[in-house]
Amino acid sequence: MNSVVVVGTDIGGTFTDIFVYDLQSQCLATTKILTTHTDPSDALLSGLVGLMGDMEIEPKYIQALSHATTLATNALIERSGARVGMVTTAGFRDVVEVGYEQMYDLYDIHLDILEPLVPRSRRRPIDERVSFDGQVLTTLDVDSAKEQLLILKAEGVESIAVCFLHSYANPTNEQAMKLLASEIVPELPISLSSEVLPEIGELGRFSTTLVNAYVQPITQTYLNKMKSRLNSAKIKCNFTVISSRGKSITLDTAVRFPVRLLESGPAAGAYSASQFARKLDEKNLLSFDMGGTSAKVCLIRNFEAETTVEFEAARIARFKRKSGLPIRIPVVDLIEIGAGGGSIARIDSLGLPTVGPTSAGSEPGPICYSRGGESVTVTDADLVLGFLNSDYFLGGELPLNRTNAVLSIDKQIARALNMNVDDAAWSIFSMVNDQMARAAAVHASETGVDLRRFTLFAFGGAGPVHAAYVGKSLGIKKIIIPPHPGVLSAIGTAMSPPSFDLARSYKSELSKVDFDVVNNLFIDLLKKGDSFLDEAGVSGETSVRRSVDMRYLNQRYEVQVQLPNKRTYSDLDIKTIEEYFFEAYRNKYGRLIEGVNVEVVTWRLEVTGQGSFEIFSDSEDGKILEKQVIPDGFRDAYFGDIGKTEIPYFRRDGLPVGFSSTGPLVIEEPGSTSLVPPGGRVLVDDERCLVIHI
Repeated sequence: MNSVVVVGTDIGGTFTDIFVYDLQSQCLATTKILTTHTDPSDALLSGLVGLMGDMEIEPKYIQALSHATTLATNALIERSGARVGMVTTAGFRDVVEVGYEQMYDLYDIHLDILEPLVPRSRRRPIDERVSFDGQVLTTLDVDSAKEQLLILKAEGVESIAVCFLHSYANPTNEQAMKLLASEIVPELPISLSSEVLPEIGELGRFSTTLVNAYVQPITQTYLNKMKSRLNSAKIKCNFTVISSRGKSITLDTAVRFPVRLLESGPAAGAYSASQFARKLDEKNLLSFDMGGTSAKVCLIRNFEAETTVEFEAARIARFKRKSGLPIRIPVVDLIEIGAGGGSIARIDSLGLPTVGPTSAGSEPGPICYSRGGESVTVTDADLVLGFLNSDYFLGGELPLNRTNAVLSIDKQIARALNMNVDDAAWSIFSMVNDQMARAAAVHASETGVDLRRFTLFAFGGAGPVHAAYVGKSLGIKKIIIPPHPGVLSAIGTAMSPPSFDLARSYKSELSKVDFDVVNNLFIDLLKKGDSFLDEAGVSGETSVRRSVDMRYLNQRYEVQVQLPNKRTYSDLDIKTIEEYFFEAYRNKYGRLIEGVNVEVVTWRLEVTGQGSFEIFSDSEDGKILEKQVIPDGFRDAYFGDIGKTEIPYFRRDGLPVGFSSTGPLVIEEPGSTSLVPPGGRVLVDDERCLVIHI
């Protein structure tokens, strides 16, 4: 029987995760290997070819390969994107520099200000004008446009962003500019704000379009090279990329709209968490994904990952709003903390210990990797505490040097704090847990939820070893660790369905909405959505979700409101839509405002096809508990409250359904290690998840 194989890949700052699944035999294989930063495709190809060899799979049987990448995000953070030119309506080229017209910290007289992606000299004014209602007041001045394009060409730009006023209402002038640019600078990619983000609000639209243009050349080169190397390895399959919503989009769409890839990997992990929420009937989960470089936290409510259409990238100050680049795209609403296994611990200028956000990454990595690393990291502390097995890290593929970790923690941390090595390692472990818990608590409070009513869902290479103490700090009593937690984001990429989000602004008081305009708008959006799915080769059933951004009249911010599941709307739906708005507004802000009219701003449509597969049951031939399970061994571990004690460790693939034990203990697998703290109890449930009760 011929195999039908799907592959999921996630390239992170420290590790590249790969998942291979045969849909017919239901056989699977996973691996984690160190990311090769000079060329990320090296690690991906070598890891994939190795798994194919282990499973005896020929390349021709791979049907689909989905890919998550941090490339676009890294390009923004490192300012390593393209040399961009911007053309915009005369009088508005400073919108992206003026920004919010607010300081993110009113009391810091030495405040760092985020530099625009494009300096003023490359933001060129064009004579044209469209009114807010779509009337063309001034057609594009072709001579002026040619002159500005030639100036940008002489400046050596590699990409151009076209950002005209009110182009969301009428894109005629932007389209004329694109046609002209194709004649003057045909070699350059062009990003139109009316295509990237046809929504009201100049700052969000201009900034998002600039980011798209900034990362487009590097993304195009990277993805095309990845596709070419796969073809060279005779892997000629459907190659898709994961968007910031955790859904897959085609290669061509990803190249055209790379701004939609900014939260690619973390979103895939959150999507996996939402699918497990449904399978386990856990309505409310706190998704906790801790890898080698960072930790990501996302709320899963009513089995769905929370989403937003407005966020910031490349913040200067962590957790401080308006210190980053404003982006408006559909994205999983998560918070990312610079706290991972590779996060560096050090003594700051005040003589106090601190952890992160700087990471040792994979090159050189933590000291215990013996790859030239010289800075103490969280992984070094976890090893010294006895939570990690030096002979079984990555299944034994990467032995860890505990002696070097002990000596380095003593020299760099313990002596400065006048404490022993165990206590110093425990302080690092506790500090990073506290940072992640505090970030999660802030995120939850801003969303108005009580995390004590949630279950913590932990994954990532480092997540399961820290989850119990993070959960304890948050008052969470139940923790779930899924099968293959170390590569769960890669699993998410493989099973994510093809999907695309579209939007268009049409602002009106709700009571005055012309629903003929709305219905025609949705017809147009649906046609475009169907064309995206056709491009992705989607056949069979598709789902359509319609929503609208609403607010009280003249407010600054909107809430997204799901619309009734209908193809057309009329005045008869006004009351229902208003009630939906009141519910969404109350859920977000805890109150309603009396005596103020409601208005609609932007209408949204999401089209989604079917994924390759749903969450599978990792049955391991259905092993059920029949007799007492013997530990695979014992080793010393250190806990701050009880000191050093001998704990058992178990290999996860040897634990049957129904296994239960009381901590402290650790459960090891090639991609991750799960820690059950003193007083905790672990159970292997019917889906082979580890369920830890604190």
